[in-house]
Amino acid sequence: MKRIFFAGILLCASMLSRAQQYEVAMEDHNGRQEKIYKGHITDSLLKADTTLKWFAEGERIYEPRPEVVKTVKKNREQIWFKVFMGTWCPDSHYVIPRFYKILEAAGFDKGKVSLLAVDRSKLDKGAITKNLNVTRVPTIIVYHHDTELGRVIEYGETGRFDVELADIIKKAK
Repeated sequence: MKRIFFAGILLCASMLSRAQQYEVAMEDHNGRQEKIYKGHITDSLLKADTTLKWFAEGERIYEPRPEVVKTVKKNREQIWFKVFMGTWCPDSHYVIPRFYKILEAAGFDKGKVSLLAVDRSKLDKGAITKNLNVTRVPTIIVYHHDTELGRVIEYGETGRFDVELADIIKKAK
């Protein structure tokens, strides 16, 4: 009985430590208050936070390109993503909801996405951005196992981040 009790306590402690892997701050920017997340977050958190109306709106208005969805779906077992974004960043407001809409349409396991929110300095406690040379957000890094296949930074070089993302994913073999 004691073992079950202690196992339950350990499980609850583990869940609580994973549940709060981010910080939230209110920051004055150009005369208005902005909520800034910093740390590991999820798309579910972005959807649930009613102050971040941009996420739901971005998903609502975007229709993923069928060829992009097909590429993600075809390679979904072989790839995973490390994504850096800012809840304060207009480029992230555009790209991140659309990125998640593509994943949803492709039936991609969102557990294979590591989403890290950064502040305006683009630094994090674990120095992940520094170690991966992330200087602009959003940055979507595509991995095949432990190998980086490529990255899309902000809107991409052509302004069609989704097409560029699919081109990177096609490298997974």
